[in-house]
Amino acid sequence: MGTQGPPPSDKFKGYGYQWQVDERTARQKEIDDWLPITSSRNAKWWYSAFHNVTAMVGAGVLSLPYAMSELGWGPGVVILVLSWIITLYTLWQMVEMHEMVPGKRFDRYHELGQYAFGEKLGLYIVVPQQLVVEVGVNIVYMVTGGKSLKKFHDTVCGTCKPIKQTYFIMIFASVHFVLSHLPNFNSISGVSLAAAVMSLSYSTIAWVASVDKGVQENVDYGYKAKSTAGTVFNFFSALGDVAFAYAGHNVVLEIQATIPSTPEKPSKGPMWRGVIVAYIVVALCYFPVALIGYWMFGNGVSDNILITLEKPAWLIAMANMFVVIHVIGSYQIYAMPVFDMIETVLVKKLHFRPSFLLRFISRNIYVAFTMFVGITFPFFGGLLGFFGGFAFAPTTYFLPCIMWLAIYKPRRYSLSWITNWICIILGVLLMVLSPIGGLRQIILQAKDYEFYS
Repeated sequence: MGTQGPPPSDKFKGYGYQWQVDERTARQKEIDDWLPITSSRNAKWWYSAFHNVTAMVGAGVLSLPYAMSELGWGPGVVILVLSWIITLYTLWQMVEMHEMVPGKRFDRYHELGQYAFGEKLGLYIVVPQQLVVEVGVNIVYMVTGGKSLKKFHDTVCGTCKPIKQTYFIMIFASVHFVLSHLPNFNSISGVSLAAAVMSLSYSTIAWVASVDKGVQENVDYGYKAKSTAGTVFNFFSALGDVAFAYAGHNVVLEIQATIPSTPEKPSKGPMWRGVIVAYIVVALCYFPVALIGYWMFGNGVSDNILITLEKPAWLIAMANMFVVIHVIGSYQIYAMPVFDMIETVLVKKLHFRPSFLLRFISRNIYVAFTMFVGITFPFFGGLLGFFGGFAFAPTTYFLPCIMWLAIYKPRRYSLSWITNWICIILGVLLMVLSPIGGLRQIILQAKDYEFYS
């Protein structure tokens, strides 16, 4: 981006702010004005609120009662609450670090990584993990969107001829072949708002319908697995599900990059306000669904609570349609940084000219790729528990802490130092344990799996 020169006058010294001299060439400026993350910087604080809700509250919320059944009451509640607190803390760190160098903004996760770990190492640490998360989430949402459309169709029309899930995934993908051509975050804010409203709606339907059903007869809160090994593996797998539920950090700097910033009014103010609102909504979605769902159905709850609820049919059909609309918005939020990376490589490394045609071709290829993988491996949810541990845990739970320690270097055994190390240790445990459970699930599911069924 630009370099820092001396302030043009002494009047800015009070801000502790070095003036930014824009030394980009006309071509660099043209490229930055074209790339999705840096092209539009006029977002309001509430944009960050619903972008964060859309990114954070995935359809994963519906599997939280099932995760609770594998964790049990005590550990389940502790892990849910701890995850909420730790991820809010690491999100605060990222919001703070966005503009910690006076006159410069870290618009992308990997730019912050490069500042913390060095040009080359920063890229190697952050980009692979960020891509695994964003592309992984997009593939999972392809499958989730297709599955929810199929459930909607089967609920509304029970007597109709069954249609393969493959076709529903294609129908879901067709929406993205259109929406993916919206140029940047601000242009998808309408889609994102609708998605955020939907996530709150279907979460509310899930727990209110559970309360309406009441505690089931012979409800059992013990572990489902018969063997100790099975219980332990299920516990690890549930950790992965919880990690997946708090995965919004991968797009947080990119969202903050859309908010205007001046020395007097840095972007972290409005961004943090949006994050607080988003996290209150996250709590309203996650805790009632997880705790009430488990309380009513015990370990008999299925991995999607809407399946357990079944009736009333109209309500479940509506909830599934809400999931579809929400997942459309989430897909776009996670795809935008990927589009940014693809387009940066095409324009800066391969020297293509920024144009509509280039964007049209590259984005369509990406959507087609996620659709193809989603159709080929519909048990991708298990894969996500596996990859989730490797990539979600670091980028969400402890990579921000490591960057904080590397950049700010807090005094040893100070509160900041201890807090960050606790987060790092818990995050590393999550990263090591959850893939073990995820891998076992894949092996069990893949046994009776047919391609393109």
